[in-house]
Amino acid sequence: MDVVLLGTGSADGWPNAFCRCASCAAERSAGRVRLQTCALVDGVLLLDCGPTAPFAAGRAGRSLAGVRHLLLTHAHVDHTAPAALLWRAWAERAEPLTVHGPAAAVEACRPWLGPRDPVTLHEVRAGEVFECDGYRVAALPATHGDEVTGECVLWDVTGPDAARLLYATDTGPLSEGALASLGTYDLLLLEETFGDAVGLGGDHHDLRSFPATLAELRRRGAVTPATRVVAIHLSHHNPPTSQLRRRLAPWGAEVLDDATLLQLCSNERGIPPIGPTERRVHSKQAPAGGGGRTFVVGGARSGKSGYAEALLADRAAVTYVATGGERPGDEEWSARVAAHRRRRPPSWRTVEAGDSPGTAGDPAAAVRAAAPSDAVLIDCLTLWLTRLLDVSGAWEDPDRAAAVTDAAAADLVAALRATPARVVVVSNEVGQGIVPATRSGRVFRDELGRLNAAVAAACEEVVWLVAGRALALAEPSGTIVDASTPDAQRSDPTWRQAP
Repeated sequence: MDVVLLGTGSADGWPNAFCRCASCAAERSAGRVRLQTCALVDGVLLLDCGPTAPFAAGRAGRSLAGVRHLLLTHAHVDHTAPAALLWRAWAERAEPLTVHGPAAAVEACRPWLGPRDPVTLHEVRAGEVFECDGYRVAALPATHGDEVTGECVLWDVTGPDAARLLYATDTGPLSEGALASLGTYDLLLLEETFGDAVGLGGDHHDLRSFPATLAELRRRGAVTPATRVVAIHLSHHNPPTSQLRRRLAPWGAEVLDDATLLQLCSNERGIPPIGPTERRVHSKQAPAGGGGRTFVVGGARSGKSGYAEALLADRAAVTYVATGGERPGDEEWSARVAAHRRRRPPSWRTVEAGDSPGTAGDPAAAVRAAAPSDAVLIDCLTLWLTRLLDVSGAWEDPDRAAAVTDAAAADLVAALRATPARVVVVSNEVGQGIVPATRSGRVFRDELGRLNAAVAAACEEVVWLVAGRALALAEPSGTIVDASTPDAQRSDPTWRQAP
């Protein structure tokens, strides 16, 4: 099955021609224009046909003359623009064409047909399954629309070669009716309209609901490690493409340009090959559902926790190791803890870190207990080290503090290196300000810096958060001694931190 992404943009495209926001400006500067979402399957099926679809086909070097079935998701104008049927008639196409779609979309097409046009209108309701010249097509209910729009559907298409795709636009989180009807897909085209603009309504996905839907689809077996997941129906509510790619990569999802060709084969026959015009997105992240270690570091209120949680947002089950603990009588602290807890999905399990290594909530113990399919989020090392120094009474004793840090770092690093699970660790960067005025402050700064360096060396990816922006740090160019033995870092003159 060949799928050409003719368009991957939302109703107003991306960039919006009238907009000067940072996202639109960045896309415009990059020379990238996303037209309204639609896709061409094997040159035979056209999924949606908004006003820009015919021009998108021309830009992609594709003809629509061979299209025999037009599958409309709903009656919104960016998905149903019936003037294209008139243009087809002007080209004197004599081949039959069937337009399938919900009642409102089909009725919008009727006035544009001539008495001798070889076009058949097929009104479809969610739940219907039918055949289109060897393709099995099922209409699934979308979470979208209103009384004016009428019913909206998603298209579940299986080709003659058994390759299967789910075209899921426009929709918010899928209903139980849609979830109960899913198969196992080689390609998922899933809309992600609202980006970081959460709270704009439930009939489109944003960067919070998108990974949650993916988690549910993986849980039900609709999305497997072999499934290609591509975000479509993108708007300027998203960050620029380069940033969006980095945001989606940990969830196993891609952002592809308009006119990209995807060549699929059934999951039964292996991983889909790369098409001649396809642009793959590579990431250091392990595929969704697999292992991999990420260290997230940054200043206070830089967005570390939110970023770390987003990395695992496509996981239904995560062990969240909360290292802060309770502070009876401190209302401000209690409010912070409550806000963090509200942000976590209800399916995640929170473990409060203990006061000493080896306890049930110890970060290293949580990592060791994780199964290969598990995920662990440790937030954060800063508070954990604070508790360790409190318990050991090491705030005014540099040698004792170093011993406590060395033991904790060695234990956590050993657990990180051995685990097959997905682990995200959060910490603060406190060494970039003035030299602390107190001895205890200097002790804490030094020991946290060494702990961070040790953990970073055990992770495949280190991400620095600055003003809410994530910067992936390159691997060090110099040689660093084994970070699991922090003593060596102080005694070996060849040791240096990564630039």
